[in-house]
Amino acid sequence: MAEGAPAQSPLAQAEWIPGAQPGTSTLRLSGAWAVHGLSRPPTLHAPPGSRAIRVEGPSDASAFMLDSAGACVLAAALRIWNEAGIAVDLSALSPTQRGLVELVRAHGLAAPVAPKPPHAGLLGDVGRGTLAAMREGRAFVAALGELVWRGAGLVARPGSIRWRAVAAEIDAAGLHATGIVALLSFLIGMVMAYQGGATLATYGANILIVNLVSILTLREMGPFLTAILVAGRTGSSYTAQVGTMRITEEIDALRALGMSPFEVLVFPKVVALVLVMPLLSLLADLMGLLGGAVVAAVGYGVPMQIFFERVPQVVDVQTLALGLIKAPVFAVVVALVGCMQGMRVAGSAAEVGRATTRSVVQAIFLVIIIDAAFSIMYNVLGI
Repeated sequence: MAEGAPAQSPLAQAEWIPGAQPGTSTLRLSGAWAVHGLSRPPTLHAPPGSRAIRVEGPSDASAFMLDSAGACVLAAALRIWNEAGIAVDLSALSPTQRGLVELVRAHGLAAPVAPKPPHAGLLGDVGRGTLAAMREGRAFVAALGELVWRGAGLVARPGSIRWRAVAAEIDAAGLHATGIVALLSFLIGMVMAYQGGATLATYGANILIVNLVSILTLREMGPFLTAILVAGRTGSSYTAQVGTMRITEEIDALRALGMSPFEVLVFPKVVALVLVMPLLSLLADLMGLLGGAVVAAVGYGVPMQIFFERVPQVVDVQTLALGLIKAPVFAVVVALVGCMQGMRVAGSAAEVGRATTRSVVQAIFLVIIIDAAFSIMYNVLGI
């Protein structure tokens, strides 16, 4: 779409000519105001103090060509001038040229902007958050139902379970996690002994540090701390692994081969974590007691031999069992949330990172809720 056709198609040029009245000026256009002539568009800044601008072409119509590209440049300048309160006169241009500029102004530079949704305020934010939480809860319940439904069939046929995959997951989630679980449990045991011992020592009851550390570690902190560490370490890796397989369409390839992603990916991870979590919790219990014993011996005059001799007098097998029974429940939650979030990844690789964050947050949140539910249940049952 062009008007005029200069023989040599020079570059687009613009000349400012002062008007007879103050604040008025004329913009004379020449050359090829087209794609091939706008490699270096001329500057169209209005002269200072301008109140009115008249746009015209050269006296020789063949020395000026205008197409949609040049009209876009002119339309952008017109918009700036109009915003500055400058009156613009296009009557000196040919009707075709003037119509082209107006057409570009109406449709090329005035693209509709989608209106922002109205902000519903605090109540709206609470409602959206509640609906999002309900959707996540429904997805978790659906994943739990699938685990029970399909897992029951696999448990009834142990030969169909991929034990090699289970062994690999035990190595990754269990053996490789012993170091961090042991170290942090030892430190937490020391912290509990320091914090509790500072108060008990004021009453001369240093020996009760054994009661404090033993009950808290075996009943609560051992399994709870292990679940938190596994959620951050192993649950996130499950989400990243499964989510990456979703992005790279490996899960679709499994379905195309007639293999169930649940049996290949999800169930071995759940089984491995259910087997590993009680063992890691037991390790956390032992290291927590050791940390408390070190602090009691060094800081509060309770020898380690007396500390460990008193532990069986303070706690029994039931106390240990009440703590360890939580571990398989925590394992199912962590593994299921990690795999569920991985299976829901869609789009770009950035979604894998977001899903991993959601996985860790949800797993830790559910672990805390379940631990609180166990505590309430134990209190109601009087155990």
